[in-house]
Amino acid sequence: MAMPQIRKYKYKFRTEILCGALWGVNLIVGTESGLYLLDRSGYGKVFQLITRRRFQQIDVFRRNKRKQNKLRVYYLSWLKAKILKGEEADHHRRQRGYTVVGDLEGCVHYKVVNFHRIKFLAIATADRIEVYAWAPKPYHKFMAFKSFSYLVQRPLMLNVTIEAENSRLKVCYSSEIGFHAVDLDSASVNDLFIPSQLQEKFQPHAIIPLPSSSGLELLLCFNNEGVYVNTNGDLVRHAVLQWGETPYAIAHIGSGQIMGWGEKAIEVRSVETGLLDGVFMHKRAQTFRFLCERNEKVFFASRSSSSGQIYFMTLSKTFKNFGY
Repeated sequence: MAMPQIRKYKYKFRTEILCGALWGVNLIVGTESGLYLLDRSGYGKVFQLITRRRFQQIDVFRRNKRKQNKLRVYYLSWLKAKILKGEEADHHRRQRGYTVVGDLEGCVHYKVVNFHRIKFLAIATADRIEVYAWAPKPYHKFMAFKSFSYLVQRPLMLNVTIEAENSRLKVCYSSEIGFHAVDLDSASVNDLFIPSQLQEKFQPHAIIPLPSSSGLELLLCFNNEGVYVNTNGDLVRHAVLQWGETPYAIAHIGSGQIMGWGEKAIEVRSVETGLLDGVFMHKRAQTFRFLCERNEKVFFASRSSSSGQIYFMTLSKTFKNFGY
């Protein structure tokens, strides 16, 4: 049995790392003060791409990045030109490097999904949810599709589930009191789960459509637990997911697992059952932020307001308990 390992890149960022995403084999890193590329094909050299911008969330398709409270789409050719040399690179550097998604302000979270060969972008702002659709040639930009401005509860985080049985999109979101959903066809809003017996402030972590449910069932993670519901808000399992400690970050991994980063350990659990697959114990108390994952390789960063360092690990379904 191969023991999973956690490794650390030597480069130390002099600012807090907020997000990250894979671009090919390399890692794009968003921080409090700019955007960087970590070259994973060589010796971990870091290139600065954009300065004096705060990047809180990054996603890859034609790479979407959020700057402060506005949403921008940056062109990969423009970012690539900042690293390469030559006439073609010079040409791209002279071009405008991004377009702005609408005139939105106060963006707090977004999610991109493909539905019927159309790329949809759902955005949570301070007081509404906006949905955009990608328009191909000759527009090459996201265009307004639907807007939901009558929400009683302010959205904090969202995800999109695609109900395969009736071919319907639903935007599921969390607020300060619980989880809710809005149907894109009917525009109806319903509560998914409102916890009633919490001893501390409600803290949402993740909204995860279960891979085996055809988009009809969700795992809702908050504080140190998670519940299984369907998109109508009915509990579908009596069991709840219970973390060993309240995690700082939670992420659904393509291996069918969910990871939780706590101060004392990293827990890996089955997303379908909530059962523990393995634990990585910290040698000392640490807090981390999830960045991205691909092919069971997971990237995360230490949480600090003044600096940051990037770690990665390769998951295995055969491990149980390791320290590092």
